[in-house]
Amino acid sequence: MAASETANSNSQKLLLDAYAKLLVRVNHMHELADAEQWAELIEQRSNYVVLVEELRELDANVTLDAAGKQRKTELLEHILEHDVEIRRRLVARRDELGKLIGVTQRQRDLHRAYAPQQGAYNVFDSDASQNKGAS
Repeated sequence: MAASETANSNSQKLLLDAYAKLLVRVNHMHELADAEQWAELIEQRSNYVVLVEELRELDANVTLDAAGKQRKTELLEHILEHDVEIRRRLVARRDELGKLIGVTQRQRDLHRAYAPQQGAYNVFDSDASQNKGAS
């Protein structure tokens, strides 16, 4: 019986350490979002998803005691707080990029609409200046 208790204690420690590691990762991601380091954040997010999958498998096989459940709850609350803030920042960034894309599309449309006319005026302007010089 002592051997199974030791094994469960070790499993609990591994699981809680994995949650703590996830908290460190998501805290770093939150810092990246605050610093608007989007490329690095996306790269870290991919690693985060892998870590969550590994944690899910480990979590399914470990039974926590009351203290372990309490610690897991605390860690999850902190993880989720960071995750919500990261998502909020990502949505704001997506909206910002959407506006920039809209402005760029409008500029392109205006350029397409008026560029042929500008070319026509330039031809007339150059013809007029050549005719003045010939007079």
